[in-house]
Amino acid sequence: MLRTRFEEDLQDLHTRFYEMGLDVSNAVHKAVRAFVQHDKKLAQEVILHDAKINEDEVKLEKKSFEMIALQQPVTTDLRRIVTIMKASSDLERMGDHAVSIAKATIRVKGHTRILEVEDLISQMSDRVKRMVDAVMKAYINEDDERAREIAKADRDVNQFFNDIYNLSIKKMEKDPSTVVSGNDYLHVANYLERLGDYVTNICEWIIYLRTGKLTELNTNHTLEDVEDSSLESHN
Repeated sequence: MLRTRFEEDLQDLHTRFYEMGLDVSNAVHKAVRAFVQHDKKLAQEVILHDAKINEDEVKLEKKSFEMIALQQPVTTDLRRIVTIMKASSDLERMGDHAVSIAKATIRVKGHTRILEVEDLISQMSDRVKRMVDAVMKAYINEDDERAREIAKADRDVNQFFNDIYNLSIKKMEKDPSTVVSGNDYLHVANYLERLGDYVTNICEWIIYLRTGKLTELNTNHTLEDVEDSSLESHN
């Protein structure tokens, strides 16, 4: 009976984490669409909805700690709870960056636009959103190999950042009236680049879920190997 209750709680935790991921993906998509279209109303929606994302992260963390303290899970169950707890923190930060993009929409409205840069930002956003959606599917399937592939896509996101940076600087130097917009473009591109980093973090947690090891992706070394026994020793 106790085991059945624990499994139900674990499934509920799993479902709520996945739904939070979908919420964050939607927030990112809306924030960039609002920025490119100068849609202040849509930007405000993203800002207001962030409270729910923050609340979801707090609830997931609280429930995770409760399950660890009261149920004393081991091996795979413990890894799943730790993965959800850590990855939900990454999702919450991603939501914060979506809010930052939305706030940039409100600041930039009415200033001279650089359409070529906005097109690159839109493409960069689509790439990031695909990464977010893909990493949530990889989590559902516990697909560590797919997680490694998704992390590699962060290089494309970094290249978008470089292209946007170079083009924005070039345009601002040529036309001073674009300085305000150009500065916000650089901030938005930086937020999107950080989103790619957080997706990579979640990829690392998926690998941990499958292997019990924390591996830093996009580098040539492992941060540390976390054996299940080291976590279980607290039980």
